[in-house]
Amino acid sequence: MDRLIYTALTAMNAAMDRQRVVANNLANASTPGFRQEIFAVTPAVLRQPAPAATLEARALARGNVRGADMRAGQVVETGSPLDVALEGTALLALRAPDGQGEVYSRRGDLKVSPTGLIENGEGLLVLGESGAPISVPPGLALSIAPDGTVLARNPAAPDAGAEAIDRLRLVDPQGSALAKGIDGLLRVPTPGGVPGVLPPDPTARLTPGALEMSNVETAETLVAMIEAQRAFEQRARIMRTAGELDEASSSLMALR
Repeated sequence: MDRLIYTALTAMNAAMDRQRVVANNLANASTPGFRQEIFAVTPAVLRQPAPAATLEARALARGNVRGADMRAGQVVETGSPLDVALEGTALLALRAPDGQGEVYSRRGDLKVSPTGLIENGEGLLVLGESGAPISVPPGLALSIAPDGTVLARNPAAPDAGAEAIDRLRLVDPQGSALAKGIDGLLRVPTPGGVPGVLPPDPTARLTPGALEMSNVETAETLVAMIEAQRAFEQRARIMRTAGELDEASSSLMALR
């Protein structure tokens, strides 16, 4: 009977992992630039290799996050001069939360921090062409050109024109392996643990004054959450049934 219980238990763990993924997608349905996670259940894995003449019935189910759905989300005009919606497959380079290497995102709700550095809505520093955070002189009005150039204009001299400060580091992910972390950021996995670096994309374009929204379909995600909950309940019923069968077998053995 333990074979049935352990098999159902691993299936319950996979169902719980799926629920976490679906819940995270639903929680980020309104996060700009969010890419929904894709969950996959791998084929059943035998607990241990069995002899050719023996049938191994204790097969375990495993599930994991397969990756991110990179389909584009809806672009919404905001009118804010620092909001940008990336076009095509380009990604925006950001300083990693731990300060080690680069991470990538499609989130384009940019702003100037109190320290004069450009950051996105999560508070991560936006990198320029040199790979360093973009520093903005105080008192200047900022805008971003379609090629990612950050322009600064002096409000006291409206006829002076705008000057280029830096250019957003826009990179090309084509042909590179990307891993999506639990923080929703994309990284280039490497054996050493420090995220790799994607090559710059000089042809990348963006739409100023607009934001690309999450590509999560709310109705579809709600249905997936209901299905995951029902799958978990079905596996819980199997475990209860296994316990009842075990108790019944023990009772029969006691009558002998």
